[in-house]
Amino acid sequence: MKTISSRLLLLLSAAIFLSCQDQHVRLHTIINENGTCIRAVSYSNVMTQAQRDSAWGQGNIGWSQPLPECLNIRAFHDSHTDIGAGDTVTTTFRHLFDNAEEMAEQMPLMLGGSTLKSRAQLHRSFRWFYTEYDFTETIAGLADSFPLPFADVQILSYWFTGEPNLIAGLTGAEAAERLSEMETKVTHWLNDNFCHIIFDFIADHYDSITAPPVPRDRFVQLQDSLASYLMKEGADLWLSNTELSQLMRDFFHSDAYAPFFDDETPVSKQLNDELAHRLTIFALAVPYTLQMPGTITDAGSGSLTPDGIIHYPFTGERLIPKDYVIHATSRVSHPWAYVVTILITLLAIGSFLYRKRK
Repeated sequence: MKTISSRLLLLLSAAIFLSCQDQHVRLHTIINENGTCIRAVSYSNVMTQAQRDSAWGQGNIGWSQPLPECLNIRAFHDSHTDIGAGDTVTTTFRHLFDNAEEMAEQMPLMLGGSTLKSRAQLHRSFRWFYTEYDFTETIAGLADSFPLPFADVQILSYWFTGEPNLIAGLTGAEAAERLSEMETKVTHWLNDNFCHIIFDFIADHYDSITAPPVPRDRFVQLQDSLASYLMKEGADLWLSNTELSQLMRDFFHSDAYAPFFDDETPVSKQLNDELAHRLTIFALAVPYTLQMPGTITDAGSGSLTPDGIIHYPFTGERLIPKDYVIHATSRVSHPWAYVVTILITLLAIGSFLYRKRK
């Protein structure tokens, strides 16, 4: 996408620094034959011996430090820590749940200090020769984080999830042109949303402004015109605080809004937090793996590896247009059913031959 300003670049850098991806967070779900479920999350940090002694005390083993910002450790009961090569310290949290619904209620991932919402269900269908397991977990989307709608929902979905495939059948040159068009539209939509997030924040804190040049209602009415002015001639909104403050001054012929773009003021820090909350969505990347009982018959949108584990590419971006759905189906064969069927068949044949001989 287009160049981001120093303001958002700093916020995005902070978000990535605290991201789950940076600490190699992994989420693993195990579905057992009896319907119980195990949720496990692991993460790693490099900790020298001195750092471990300082954090845990000499001779002790504790959790890898620091804890990931995206992890809700209250969702777990058990943990263990391993120290590997290169001073890599990996902590794994694990919890056994009675059913999938209970597991979903204790979602272990967080975003901006709030736990992600999830719902899950497991259906077990008994057949004579096998039992089928159908598992679905739906992680609620974050469309509400971006209040302005996108004109083409298919483009938005493709850009952040890869579905539906809007470049299928295109040549390389045609695909590049199509992707460039989509990138421009999505970039403009994101800029417009962040722009209105700033304006809405200013409107919500309008009482704190000394001698505002226009009443609050008028400021709200001017939001579209102000956004166009800030992003005139196709430029990105994300300028430096100094540039934003100057543009606001030029538009309103007043310095009344300068405190919102001064990093030393409390109201500017609150605005930064509001923006950073959205930016953490782009920093969230937690590989989700699923283990089902028996043989996998449908991996949904995931990829099945030879060891029977299904991998799903879960990221915060995939939550922007819609819910993220994890679905898989497996079968557990009943060897005894085949034995019983053969025995019954043999008995039936034997009984028939016996009666025939008599």
